[in-house]
Amino acid sequence: MQGKKDFKLKLFYSLSLNDLVPQDDFYRKLNNAIDLRFLYKKTKSYYGTEGQESIDPVVFFKICIVGYLNNITSDRTLIRFCADSLSIRLYLGYDLDEELPWHSTISRTRKLFGEEVFLSLFQ
Repeated sequence: MQGKKDFKLKLFYSLSLNDLVPQDDFYRKLNNAIDLRFLYKKTKSYYGTEGQESIDPVVFFKICIVGYLNNITSDRTLIRFCADSLSIRLYLGYDLDEELPWHSTISRTRKLFGEEVFLSLFQ
């Protein structure tokens, strides 16, 4: 007998992003292998003390790493890719109900740092 899947969206879910991503996931391993907290100190001089809070520099560089590893050169495509992946959301520290930074924020932050900062930080 032929089955037919009947899909209905639930109003509420009881789940955890941590439970949905396998323990041996690549981005879990990457997060454990590379500690990027040094970026807070290294990028502090690029930020002011007033105004709207910026994107977390660790999150920004993690998004750049995801783009590099997946050969994604468009910021729009990169944010869409990150938003659609459970393991990358966990890697970035964004839960299921959190909106990722806008693609324009990624572009502006990349211009703020410039190529020389990327080279100096990751050599």
